[in-house]
Amino acid sequence: MNDQPRPASATAPAAGEEAAGVRRFLERNGLPGLVDVHTHFMPERVLRKVWDYFDGLGPLTGGLEWPITYREEEHHRVARLREFGVRAFTAMLYPHKPGMAEWLNGWAAGFARRTPDCLHTSTLFPEEGVHAYVGEAVEAGARVFKAHVQVGAYDPADELLDPAWGLLAEAGVPVVIHCGSGPAPGKHTGPGPVGRVLARHPRLRLVVAHLGMPEYEDFLGLAERYAEVRLDTTMAFTDFSEGFAPFPRRALPRLAALGDRVLLGSDFPNIPYPYVEQLHALERLGLGAGWLRAVCHDNGARLFGLE
Repeated sequence: MNDQPRPASATAPAAGEEAAGVRRFLERNGLPGLVDVHTHFMPERVLRKVWDYFDGLGPLTGGLEWPITYREEEHHRVARLREFGVRAFTAMLYPHKPGMAEWLNGWAAGFARRTPDCLHTSTLFPEEGVHAYVGEAVEAGARVFKAHVQVGAYDPADELLDPAWGLLAEAGVPVVIHCGSGPAPGKHTGPGPVGRVLARHPRLRLVVAHLGMPEYEDFLGLAERYAEVRLDTTMAFTDFSEGFAPFPRRALPRLAALGDRVLLGSDFPNIPYPYVEQLHALERLGLGAGWLRAVCHDNGARLFGLE
């Protein structure tokens, strides 16, 4: 890893210049656009607390310098994604304590109404009433859920969550879940707890964030075992992540074989580099134009009925 210190904040690239770079990527690979399943939009005061956490190098960042590249107002961030040719994106938001998830879900429903290219996103937490508010969110049109085991510091196999997982499995609503131990391990991260959830709910559409970083091969194994498990590429293969959690090259054939269940994710806006770096990192893998098109567009379009 580069030993040079990174700045506490970063300057976002000029919008037109960066958009041109993304569009060159799209044209080069014959892509009609992008479907990004891992972008963060949340109430402004919550998002700014998240940014403050990254600035403070809290323990969940593993002590890494983490400048936020797109520290912009909400409407500017939405405009950026549209300029990049992102057809659909998400509002990955998550609670860190009881009593927070339902409020976040209300905000996300409003955001989806005023932002039609954002997939209506909801979240959950192990608490009394979780089954009820998850059901309400699904009835209200939620198309994807976010679960953050590391930040929430909860066991995804907690019995309080079991009815909610069952409901989501029956409804076929995907759940993007941060359950790997990167960039720093938590009490309930790793493949074990999620494996227990899948043993109970094998049809649950879990999308493992960050390819399960750094337990990549363990999470590839879960995807190979359970047909509805998917993986998102968030931050994987970028120079930043390869410095502390390199993907084992011996596992690339397994990733290639799962090409219909790998989805583009970016972590926008909370990334310490320009958006296009994620795209270039995937392109450099050399897994073929078909794989790249599936990951960056077709798999997400199919999962969310955008085709």
